[in-house]
Amino acid sequence: MTDFRSMMKKCSLLLGFLCLVLVSVDAEGLTSPRDTQQLEPEEFRLRTNLNDQAISYYRDGKYAEAEPLFKRSITIREKVLGQFHPQLAQSLNYLAGLYQAQGKYAEAEPLLRQVVGIREKTLGPEHPLVGESLNSLAVLYRSQGRYDEAEPLYKRALEVLGEALGTRHTRVSAVLNNLANLYYTQGKFVEAEPLHKRALRIDETLLGAEHPIIANSLNNLAALYQAQGKHAEAEPLHERSLAIREKTLGPEHPDVAQSLNNLANLYHSQGKYLEAEPLHERSLAIREKTLGPEHPDVAQSLYNLARLYQAQGKHVEAERMYKQSLEIWEKSLGPNHPYVAKGLENYARLLRKLNREEEAAKFQARANAILIKYVNENLTE
Repeated sequence: MTDFRSMMKKCSLLLGFLCLVLVSVDAEGLTSPRDTQQLEPEEFRLRTNLNDQAISYYRDGKYAEAEPLFKRSITIREKVLGQFHPQLAQSLNYLAGLYQAQGKYAEAEPLLRQVVGIREKTLGPEHPLVGESLNSLAVLYRSQGRYDEAEPLYKRALEVLGEALGTRHTRVSAVLNNLANLYYTQGKFVEAEPLHKRALRIDETLLGAEHPIIANSLNNLAALYQAQGKHAEAEPLHERSLAIREKTLGPEHPDVAQSLNNLANLYHSQGKYLEAEPLHERSLAIREKTLGPEHPDVAQSLYNLARLYQAQGKHVEAERMYKQSLEIWEKSLGPNHPYVAKGLENYARLLRKLNREEEAAKFQARANAILIKYVNENLTE
């Protein structure tokens, strides 16, 4: 078993990665196109309705409602199509994505492994969907801190996708971004930067300078610079990412809220609290309107506002925001998610400033228990 201090360091790095809010650029996700349909009309309609409703719940952060629908879709596909069919793999992939969003990595891993196995068997080991499945499994391993296992999967995914689609393809650039994010999480900034830049060049060549995918790449590169304290390099990238998203997606899109959140975090790290506050407030308003008041992203905005208020000495406002964010995260992600631990830690820090030591100790102890549980389940070797 890995040394405990080493594991906790990994966990700390992962939490820092989560809080920087890198864009999810998995090569395949819950919005991937459907495969060619081969079901009877009635079964097809039922399965389609189940998946569509489940995806809608997922996007709204209603994970408890989405899970049984994804599971029922899997049951139908397995019954009608058998255990080795690409459409079954698609449904398994959806459910795995749902588990990953909740930090349920132990439940997601066997599903993603099954997806890889089905696609290799039915489509061949060099098929693009196999490359995307390898990428998805690598994303999971990165989330667990299993960096040595993630890296070869990313590299294999790049080989498969590059051979099948060509090296200058948006799917290839997505995996390049993910591999760069892995290096970022490990603190390997020198290795990460050229990969982010290469992905950005590919996307700009293929999609033009103002495509939403370009905004994703700019966001990731900005986060890399921000982590190194290169604020002057990060700021124009965050601003350009925001401008692209506002122009192409509209001023009230959730991705615009993410860009506002990230730029606000940059200002916060520079002590520019007055510039940060209206951006966080606008991000929160967009998320509440478009995602609903109980979505995990709403909790993220509340948490970041709480941190900002705490830094400004606005303790009453900060405490209210911490409580709201924790309530949403616990309800949507479960009581043992790393986000909950991070929120509890910062809330405990605020309480200590207010000389409420007994309360602070209680919340800190709970945060520690969550992190130890997370380490034992996800970061042991």
